[in-house]
Amino acid sequence: MANRQITLAQRPTGMVDQSTTSLIDSPMPVCGPDEALIKVGLLSIDPTIRTWMNDAPGYLPPIGIGDVIRSGGSGVVVESNSERYHVGDVVNGMTGWQEWAIASESNKFTVLPKGLGLDLATVMNVLGATGLTAYFGLLDVGAFKEGDVVVVSGAAGATGSVVGQIARARGAGKVVGIAGGEEKCSEVVEKYGFDECVDYREARLTQRLREACPKGIDLYFDNVGGDVLDATLANIAMHSRIVMCGAISQYNATERGGVTNTSMLIMRRGQMKGFIVFDFAHRYAEAHVELAAMVLDGRIKHQEHLVPGLEHAPDALNLLFTGGNHGKTLVVVDESVQLD
Repeated sequence: MANRQITLAQRPTGMVDQSTTSLIDSPMPVCGPDEALIKVGLLSIDPTIRTWMNDAPGYLPPIGIGDVIRSGGSGVVVESNSERYHVGDVVNGMTGWQEWAIASESNKFTVLPKGLGLDLATVMNVLGATGLTAYFGLLDVGAFKEGDVVVVSGAAGATGSVVGQIARARGAGKVVGIAGGEEKCSEVVEKYGFDECVDYREARLTQRLREACPKGIDLYFDNVGGDVLDATLANIAMHSRIVMCGAISQYNATERGGVTNTSMLIMRRGQMKGFIVFDFAHRYAEAHVELAAMVLDGRIKHQEHLVPGLEHAPDALNLLFTGGNHGKTLVVVDESVQLD
């Protein structure tokens, strides 16, 4: 039996295209001592994958030419030589874009708890990297306080939608989203319960944010960067906190413009801080308990955008940059992998 894999053929300039990746058949991986063989079920499609394709420094090294595309995912253990994993365990970790993966001491997976009452796609979304990023980014990095006026860019996305809902549940004074297009802005308000949503594609973004937040923005959760970040900086309140989570507007850009309103951080005594969700790995269980409870009691609404077939993973990645997805984008590699 072969292991279908998608590898990096060449580094992209701008969007990923047919020349960027190769779909290949490799030999099935062999489960060695202290290892487990995992049948991959779902792949998590995240903007950061695009940054890993560049030959540039980051919090993880670039994907090598010819290497399997790095990505999170979930699967089921079908063979184990490790005390950490048992056959039948559903696990989450760095699977890569392939049908079979190996869990090892250098590539550890988390065994997902059963009996949560949530399906695997929901767990991959709200309890996965995106939900955890929202939780720790808002509460720890952003030091959210009851009554804060919170603005979230990428508000219709998997991370942004959860940020706004947690803020609302925790007693935010106002929650304003930024999204692209009338359909997504309506979704942010009607589905996710934000007080208001501003369309960044329309003119006068700086002024419209000022109208939405006349007393200023206490906490801004940035998933976009670029012009959206600049417009938000122009409207920050005293002692505001800017959470730097992502910069999706920049990942495919061949030319990058500068941000001009950073002086507002001085005048408003603001703080801007970046983070990576892996920084909080020792506290994931804490977040899982609260996030699961919020999903089950309806405080967090969610949706998953499922793309069938490993071969469509590159197309799924591009959806994040064209706005063609709704909610958390997942690639279904094997639909038989389920969380009981």
